[in-house]
Amino acid sequence: MTHPDTSPSQMPGASTSFRESARRTLKIEQQAIAALAERLDDHFDHACELLLACQGRVVVTGMGKSGHIAGKIAATLASTGTPAFFVHPGEASHGDLGMVTPGDVVLALSNSGETAEVTALLPLLKRLGTPLISMTGRPGSTLARHADAHLNAGVAREACPLDLAPTASTTAALALGDALAVALLETRGFTAEDFARSHPGGSLGKRLLLRVGDLMHEGERLPIVPLGSSLRDALLEITRQGLGFTCVVDERNLLIGVYTDGDLRRTLDQHHDLSSLKVDDVMTRPGKRTTPDVLAAEAVRLMEDNRITALAVVNAEGQPVGALHMHDLLRSGVI
Repeated sequence: MTHPDTSPSQMPGASTSFRESARRTLKIEQQAIAALAERLDDHFDHACELLLACQGRVVVTGMGKSGHIAGKIAATLASTGTPAFFVHPGEASHGDLGMVTPGDVVLALSNSGETAEVTALLPLLKRLGTPLISMTGRPGSTLARHADAHLNAGVAREACPLDLAPTASTTAALALGDALAVALLETRGFTAEDFARSHPGGSLGKRLLLRVGDLMHEGERLPIVPLGSSLRDALLEITRQGLGFTCVVDERNLLIGVYTDGDLRRTLDQHHDLSSLKVDDVMTRPGKRTTPDVLAAEAVRLMEDNRITALAVVNAEGQPVGALHMHDLLRSGVI
């Protein structure tokens, strides 16, 4: 019995015991995953072929803890180029099976392979002619025997010391689902940009989708002065636009250089009389620049590498068409 004044974390040796238990759990689950690689066979290949040939969507189902894993597998498939969704097997028998069409493929999870809510779907799937892939821990089970392809996710034992709570078995099923998704992803030639298109709201999607042209200031918001302008006019333009720099262009509107806040500090350090200075005398030539089609993440790297906070954006002819500031990248979530 724990002493009233002693919390479990204060008990002598408690932290060591916690870590030993954790290490034992992780080792068991590691062994369960390692065993999967040795068992991959023609059924895995056939399952991938069925999923690649699917004209509809992959319907993933499972009950209890297997249902939670099934939901994650469906989400992983959907985000990596294989349209998929989860259907609760209990609800499927009461109307939700109407979501399943002959052009779909069903992926059913059950560690025992005998889960009543899942096996109850077998006659209905057979009538529809919908291909079935099962993932169970028992190759001889009802679900495994009736499947077009069976994935053996069996484990030697659960990490639970009672060998009861789904632990190693759910980890193995999750890893096998990931293996399916990645095998399909690689076969399809799924790219980082494809991934970003299904994750437009996340920071990864923004880094892979947003381009400079989506974020830059243009038109009247573009700071620009012609060659020969006084330093005073250049400073007024920087102040008016508030981007910390101005583009300097020639008579053909080509970007010749930029004048920045950093240039101003250097000017003050090197010149005592600013009234007679032209921007041409103190600007940075040719100035760092980018183009509208460049990924915003690449613009971030360019700024960081050169320790600057703003970039001129030019077209193919070298004419300034926009301006990009680090604050725009921060607001967009790219960084």
